[in-house]
Amino acid sequence: MIMKKSVFEINTKSHLEKDLFFDEGVDIARYDVVKYPAIQKLYEKMLSFYWTPDEIDVTKDKIDFSKLTENEEHIFTANLKRQILLDSVQGRSPDLILLPLASNPELELCIETWAFFETIHSRSYTHLIRNVYPNPSKVFDEIKSIPEILDCAKDISKHYDNLMNWKGPYGNYKHKKLLYLCMISIYILEGIRFYASFACSWAFAELKQMEGNAKIIKLIARDENLHLAASLNIIRTLIKDDKDFEKIKEETETQVMKLFEDCLIQEEEWCDYLFGNGSMIGLNAELLKEYVRWIGAKRIKSLGYSVPFSTHLHNPLPWTEKWISGGNVQVAPQETEITSYVVGGVKQDVNKKSFEGLSL
Repeated sequence: MIMKKSVFEINTKSHLEKDLFFDEGVDIARYDVVKYPAIQKLYEKMLSFYWTPDEIDVTKDKIDFSKLTENEEHIFTANLKRQILLDSVQGRSPDLILLPLASNPELELCIETWAFFETIHSRSYTHLIRNVYPNPSKVFDEIKSIPEILDCAKDISKHYDNLMNWKGPYGNYKHKKLLYLCMISIYILEGIRFYASFACSWAFAELKQMEGNAKIIKLIARDENLHLAASLNIIRTLIKDDKDFEKIKEETETQVMKLFEDCLIQEEEWCDYLFGNGSMIGLNAELLKEYVRWIGAKRIKSLGYSVPFSTHLHNPLPWTEKWISGGNVQVAPQETEITSYVVGGVKQDVNKKSFEGLSL
């Protein structure tokens, strides 16, 4: 099969006959009848969750931040820095790497929407930093000086880079294997790597601290759950539709387990880094490690692999469940963000009748 060389090629196949990847490029963007309705529904769900960081008032967070202890400030800021870098990678990579290989209209739309929401996440970190930190630039400038963050980013980027820099025949077995491993890496990123940081943000909110940030993270976690579902759906569809991917899953099992193992080791090291100067009320390094391993075991099982380590049967941090429950997220300004509801708003249709029945 020949690599696509044009942004528009008239297809010889119907859009209902094409595979997800490595087939003819998308010619007509049509969604009236789709081959993969689950992917179409994922796109629609993503779009229905549209939000912007400006909807969340973080004014109180600035006051809360000034009252944090030194180790609490370290935990909060370090997690924020890590999330910024992870979403910096994931914000550009799906469009840059996966989109040129996509052959299906609904998959193309799903990838574009997925990447767009990652940019909202990146924008939300800037919103928070501008409103909380006296010197926002300092936070950004320090990100690349933390080895524990850079190591994680390099691991995430590696499989994207391998796929992007492939020089062999387009869509052959080796190319498919690179795509499979890249999708596994994405699945691990979306399903594991954010959750230690998420749990810390919600732990602060459980103490009535940094609640604006926690609500932003809840919205981000809701999106990431959809991105996790999208990556899992793509992986399962590849295996179901193509015997090559079925074989690839079997022969890469050891490699895939190594990816999970490396990720969990990094996450545990990150927990130690966060709590190196002390714990916070309700959370410490050991509890967070148990939570990450519990999350990791769930992700491994969902792919159909056996979990090679023992872990809790139930969530060791049960209070995180209410934050992860995406269906309960209220996007409209509520509670702590109520002050931002009509900031800058001007009612245009005021007249004499607007004040009838009112008295002073």
